[in-house]
Amino acid sequence: MSPKAHETFDRGIRLEKAAQFDKAKAIYEDIATQVVDESVLEKVRGRMEDIDDLIAEKAVYQRIDANAKRVLTEIGVNIAENQALMDLLMEADAVDFDNETALFIPLKRGYIDHCLEKVPRGMPGDPGRNTFGTGATSPFLKRTGDEELRPANREEYEDIIRTVSEQQDVVGIFSLPVACDKSTTLFEIAQLMEKGYQGLKMITTNTMRDDEVLFLKGKAHWVDGTSLMTALAPMNNMVGPFVRSARVGNTLLLVDQSIAGLSGPGSPESILTLVHAQVLFMMVIAQTVNPGTACIHCGIPSVIEAGGNIAYSSPHQTFINAAMARVNTWITGFPSAQTGGSTSLPEVTPQALTESELSRNTLRKYGVHILRHAMGALGSLNFFSLEKFREDCERERRAKHIFESMPKNMGVIPMYFPADDQALAAIREMAEKGNPKNADHTLKNVNAFFLWEERIRQAATKKLYYPQLNDTVIASIQSDA
Repeated sequence: MSPKAHETFDRGIRLEKAAQFDKAKAIYEDIATQVVDESVLEKVRGRMEDIDDLIAEKAVYQRIDANAKRVLTEIGVNIAENQALMDLLMEADAVDFDNETALFIPLKRGYIDHCLEKVPRGMPGDPGRNTFGTGATSPFLKRTGDEELRPANREEYEDIIRTVSEQQDVVGIFSLPVACDKSTTLFEIAQLMEKGYQGLKMITTNTMRDDEVLFLKGKAHWVDGTSLMTALAPMNNMVGPFVRSARVGNTLLLVDQSIAGLSGPGSPESILTLVHAQVLFMMVIAQTVNPGTACIHCGIPSVIEAGGNIAYSSPHQTFINAAMARVNTWITGFPSAQTGGSTSLPEVTPQALTESELSRNTLRKYGVHILRHAMGALGSLNFFSLEKFREDCERERRAKHIFESMPKNMGVIPMYFPADDQALAAIREMAEKGNPKNADHTLKNVNAFFLWEERIRQAATKKLYYPQLNDTVIASIQSDA
């Protein structure tokens, strides 16, 4: 391979990783017309097989970002009965009173853009791309040999913190993994985490006193996990704590866990649009209260299994979170956090461990920023197990080593994200009917996630990336063979 052609090809790869696919395509086309070295041309042909799919995928994410803002300006947010939020936005002159077609309270597009420009694109203590860790604050601790389900006590939490601190080579964020009982408070847990773990940490402050919330202020290695709304309406009990955390100036992890077909519309594009819109609204409120507040986009869209649990054992949950990550890494530039690496199974079994490993490796393959719930979680985030946590860390350590040893010039892997030009209309229909289950769009998209999975499966049979790593799609193909 000639050095110049090699350098030119590598420039195309760098452009891909920056989501500049049109520019990368131009470079590959130029190489194809000017280079005769077959070793270079083979690599170029491999990238040209994917580049148009990547361009199309990015276009959908751009539409999701644009339509999410249209949700806030054309459909609006149902905050008319929440005086605190109404006062904030009216004082800021953010409400578009001239809009007579919105269903709820519409915001001015200029004000949305003004606020989003103030959101830092970097974050304090950024652990970097493909950072995995704990989270979910599962209600129950799964104890080996003990069938009784209950939260963790102080002694058990001290053990959890010690164990997590021993795994910091693979645990990049320590998000509260399980609820604690009345033997200790969240503030006390935060102090224990501060002493025992040096990396990025997350805790929820909504039940803390005002003086306790100040504990996180100005600390680059802490984030304040919070939420504000669901189904385009505020959770009234969260408004006060949310505004308080923003006013203090804590780094905010803005959580939205809308569920396709249950609390949100049913297609992949429509659920991402709703989730993104609601996180953007949280950003607007945070910037209205305290301009420049650091925010992490923690949109974690979810999919339901046939039995009613969140589909952590299905690739659907993994795929939709990988796509949400790409909306931010490719389009908005916001720091982001997703969910993955867990399982719907309630017990620590080989299958549960394998499902978690497959999810983590698939998300790593597609690329995420921060991944919560990746170690130790069971039963669709209802349980946390130290036994599973330790095994997850061992498996992650091996997978991370394999991944880091792979060539760096492989390019970006397409996800073939399915376009839905009715996504915005679906959100309006859901808002009008009050429930996505009553919406025609939901009924028409019952199989949308299965069709998406099949598209990825078909592509994976033709071209395997990272064959050294277990992969959700590859594993499912092999199991069907």
